[in-house]
Amino acid sequence: MALADLSQWLVPVVAMLGAGLVAGFAAGMFGIGGGFVVVPVLFLVLPLLGGDPAQLAHVAIGTSLATIVVTSIRSVQAHARRGAVDFELLRSWAPWMVLGVGGGVLLANHIGNQGLALIFGGGVFLMALNFLLPAFSGKVYWSELPDGYVRAGIASGLGAFSSLLGIGGGVIVIIVMTLCGRPIHRAIATAAGVGTLIAVPGMIGFAIIGLGQPGLPLGSLGFVNVPAAVAITSTSVITAPYGVAVAHRLNPRALRISFGVYLLFVSYTMVMKGLHG
Repeated sequence: MALADLSQWLVPVVAMLGAGLVAGFAAGMFGIGGGFVVVPVLFLVLPLLGGDPAQLAHVAIGTSLATIVVTSIRSVQAHARRGAVDFELLRSWAPWMVLGVGGGVLLANHIGNQGLALIFGGGVFLMALNFLLPAFSGKVYWSELPDGYVRAGIASGLGAFSSLLGIGGGVIVIIVMTLCGRPIHRAIATAAGVGTLIAVPGMIGFAIIGLGQPGLPLGSLGFVNVPAAVAITSTSVITAPYGVAVAHRLNPRALRISFGVYLLFVSYTMVMKGLHG
């Protein structure tokens, strides 16, 4: 391989390895799967691998879902060792989530690059408010988690929204569980498991709808960039358990504020990207 070829790969690979370290820690600490870290980074580094800028958002989201598969499994294992994961909730939500993921993937196929970025940033901003505003933060509105049609609707919507944005869906799970009086540490642990349920069908869906598309970055399988996914997951698995350890040491209020500030930063970054291209 020529020196020029090596230099072309150096910056994106280093950035992706760094993103994996941060994503793994965030996934363990916040139960989010790491998509809120991975997607913005991929928006920055994927152009270095070539390809059509019009495909950028779809490849970033599909690749993010691929990384979440590994990061989420690693994170939920660490939480499960502490007995914090609500596996019964995960089993009851699973089929509806998978159904919603299918709908989200199909919808993403008809939305443009800037539109996806704006949807991502706007959705994250609304989620941040839940954790930062006193009117919402820490409030309990229901004593039990929803069931029946309400649970099916939430789970399906969660799957669609998360696959559309390339995230593990943990934020919405945390919001629902905390509004129903569940401790935030248990909510975060359970949210980590949701990432796997969403990311596996989402990754497969984005790979399929991207097959044969022109102008994909080097190393892409459909809308999943394999080199990026491998680089990110190779480091995220290292830091996920450390994020879990920190999450269980922080008091709930500090954890909420940290999470909310982080989401505001991500929201601003992606809205600017969507507005300015």
